[in-house]
Amino acid sequence: MKKILKFIFVGILVFLVGWTFYFLYTKSKPKKVVYEIVTPKKESIKKSTIITGKISPRDEILIKPQISGIVSDVYKEAGQKVTSGEIIAKVKVIPDVGSLNNAESRLRTAEIDLTQATQEFERQKKLFDKGIITKEEYEKAETSYKTAKENHETSQDALQIIKEGISARTAQYSSTLIRSTISGLVLDVPIKVGNSVIQSNTFNDGTTIATVANMNDMIFIGNVDETEVGRIKEGMMMTLTIGALQDVKLDAILEYISPKGVESTGGANQFEIKAAAKLKNDIFIRAGYSANGEIILATADSVLAIPENTVEFSNDSSFVQILKSEKPEQIFEKRFVELGLSDGVNIEIKSGLTADDKIRGAVVSNKK
Repeated sequence: MKKILKFIFVGILVFLVGWTFYFLYTKSKPKKVVYEIVTPKKESIKKSTIITGKISPRDEILIKPQISGIVSDVYKEAGQKVTSGEIIAKVKVIPDVGSLNNAESRLRTAEIDLTQATQEFERQKKLFDKGIITKEEYEKAETSYKTAKENHETSQDALQIIKEGISARTAQYSSTLIRSTISGLVLDVPIKVGNSVIQSNTFNDGTTIATVANMNDMIFIGNVDETEVGRIKEGMMMTLTIGALQDVKLDAILEYISPKGVESTGGANQFEIKAAAKLKNDIFIRAGYSANGEIILATADSVLAIPENTVEFSNDSSFVQILKSEKPEQIFEKRFVELGLSDGVNIEIKSGLTADDKIRGAVVSNKK
């Protein structure tokens, strides 16, 4: 019984040792690698840069009041069109008590002066008609009467302006009626009836009554990395792709490149650009749409090209692996090539290859 157990133990040990050697042998045996075979083809290659940004109106105007008060009426809302000079809102003036008292006092004084001047003028007129006084004395009384009458009307207007912000003689120039300064589309009306507003002056920007923009003149605003800004120039064509309108592409002309860069969160400098968009009549572009702008930096038409991932680099040289034999296994030979333009997927071959060459591509299978 002991001999049998001994033989079994020795057999298991021999099996384990043999299996170990077999396992190590198979691991050390080189694997047979099969590569995809690629042939050069005629391609049109373009190198471009993509710029992220947004679409905005060229002229976006903030409408400010010229008088402080309370909004009494709002005639327009966001999305409506306005013409230059059209009324957007109306402001009711809240008079200052001190100014109101002074204006009322000046009006009462003017009424007293007008009454006295009227009586004197009528008396002098009767005397002049009878030939008792000279023409010079009559004209002097007439002048005093007209002056008192003008002062009375001016005092009335001043009181009315303090109370209501408008007078009968200056209605067409009223600052209580807030008018649009341009023709366009109302983008925003941040105020409501009852809101207090502050006039625009040298110490305060004033309360915004509305934002109006010309939606027929839109521009693309984006930022270019410092590594790309040297390759672009004003006047270059750009293709805009709007995120909200995937199937819509707009042409644009680059018209501004900032002379000063701004450091981004990643540490690289960014330069602002602006491009005039060519709008289509059947598409409404909203202000603030995010968009990508593509600028073609260089093109190469109908050139011999291969996938860029088939090219290998060593120091300043570039080469590919040319297929010399397929059986019993693939054999490749290194060949140096001169490269041209690349779009990140395909790369131009200037010399070193023909359309009949077969090139090693990606690994297809990896077998023992």
